[in-house]
Amino acid sequence: MTHAGMYADPAAEAPAQRKTSSWRANWNAFVESRFGIVGLVLLLCIVIPAIFAGQISPGDPFELGAQKFLRPGTDGHILGTDHLGRDVFAQILYGARISLMVGVISAGIAAIVGVAIGAVSGYFGGWVDIILSRVTDMFLIIPAFFLIIIVVATLGNSLIYAMIVIGLTTWPGNARLMRSQVLTLRERAYIQGLTALGENRFRILLRHIIPNGIQPIIANSTLLIAAGILTEAGLSFLGLGDPNKASWGRMINDGRATVLIAWWPSVFAGVAMLITVLAFYLIGDGLAYVMTPKHRESK
Repeated sequence: MTHAGMYADPAAEAPAQRKTSSWRANWNAFVESRFGIVGLVLLLCIVIPAIFAGQISPGDPFELGAQKFLRPGTDGHILGTDHLGRDVFAQILYGARISLMVGVISAGIAAIVGVAIGAVSGYFGGWVDIILSRVTDMFLIIPAFFLIIIVVATLGNSLIYAMIVIGLTTWPGNARLMRSQVLTLRERAYIQGLTALGENRFRILLRHIIPNGIQPIIANSTLLIAAGILTEAGLSFLGLGDPNKASWGRMINDGRATVLIAWWPSVFAGVAMLITVLAFYLIGDGLAYVMTPKHRESK
């Protein structure tokens, strides 16, 4: 038997049946939270139309409609048209794609960076922990949105730049969560045993510590997805979004001048954004419930 086998993570060697029952217990707890399942249903109401936007949409979101300016929901435009005659429903469908993509990718970047920095900081300690903790603190005190505005305005109105910058400015929370998890996990008996037997420290970190400490990051990532969606909308509202992509923020900005006579472009875009953000917050609440000590001890 290898050194790793002598002190293997008990969870890693659990039989398949136990893992299946654990997933079932987590799902049941997620359903019990009620908020989580409501959020999941709301999210599906946004995600499914966004996936099939090409089949559902009445046309190109950028197609100008001659003599169809600011029409209400008639003439084949179920949510009306905006000040340029563009179909509002088509813009909302394609805008959902952009918002979800920005939210998920930026949250993914924040998760990767935060987990890496937090795990290394908590596991190795000493001067490594001091330096990485100070870097994390520095990013926490910087006004993230203003930094994003400066970077995007400097590099250009690119969706790729926006996703990267949002991700690289929202990782500190994940780093702190991961660090606290690692500080607890590294004191476990099987981790101490593997270390005493000379197991590679990076192998221990990657195979035994990070997988067992990632749960809070998953829950926090749902909130970061919502934050990424709001940030992208804010950039588009200020005119810093990608002009070649449909955006809920730009729809709200474009509809400001005509909101008193044609409320539907701004209102429907705002409602779509509200539902999406609320869905992720509710899902995060459900995941947090699954990870409560009371539930985890009952499994």
